[in-house]
Amino acid sequence: MLRNAVWTYGQATSFARPLPDFLILGAQKAGTTALYAYLRWHPRITGPAWKEVSYFDRHYRRGVRWYRGHFPIRAAGRILGEASPGYLFHPLAPERVRATVPDAKLIVLLRDPIDRALSHYHHEVALGREPLTFEEAIDAEPERTRGEEERLLRDPGYFSHAWWDYAYLARGRYAEQLERWFAVFPHEQLFVVASDELAAEPEQVYARVLVFLGAATHELDSYPRVYEQHYGGMGADTRGRLAEYFAEPNRRLYELLGRDFGWQGPEG
Repeated sequence: MLRNAVWTYGQATSFARPLPDFLILGAQKAGTTALYAYLRWHPRITGPAWKEVSYFDRHYRRGVRWYRGHFPIRAAGRILGEASPGYLFHPLAPERVRATVPDAKLIVLLRDPIDRALSHYHHEVALGREPLTFEEAIDAEPERTRGEEERLLRDPGYFSHAWWDYAYLARGRYAEQLERWFAVFPHEQLFVVASDELAAEPEQVYARVLVFLGAATHELDSYPRVYEQHYGGMGADTRGRLAEYFAEPNRRLYELLGRDFGWQGPEG
């Protein structure tokens, strides 16, 4: 009820609310919560009170007045942004972003797709949406999501729960997702970083992001992980199988970005 009240007031005052200067596009389960928190702690950066407005994927039909309603009325020269990790994956999001905020700076975090898939799976289990084992879930993904992306492209107002919840492997094929964004935006408009870099060197990554956004230098007292899941690992056979599955998508990604993230796959 509180969020609906905020939305209603936001739409009524949308004429006075600027659109964002940057977007964190994803990937899901790759550290977007932490990075968005760090940026919100900068004195000259602000955004919606909660993460994941999800306008360019789930709520585009609500219109730009609804979207504007999430941002502060008085920006006072601050940099505005939001983080919705479904944007990277949604096939229509690049064109929608270009139509609405063509000059926005775009930030992408990428996580080893094997670890990302397992984290995604446990997220769905915790929400009560996944009754299968991890191995069963990745086996079931092709059938569960069959035809869903095609329907999204045919019907822009359609929302697919199966595509949103169960695309454990598809969300980790990053090259094909980034290629859609690079077809619409110049490479220099996207800042791509590996989530393990953010975890290992948060201060340095934070500083680089601030330079990308044109924000003043700023140091935080600490760089907490903000949100972490704790769960068991996966069997060696499953990891080896996924390492083989992602070998070609990862190679395409490294060629696309001119960087090798060193995702080796099998343990050791």
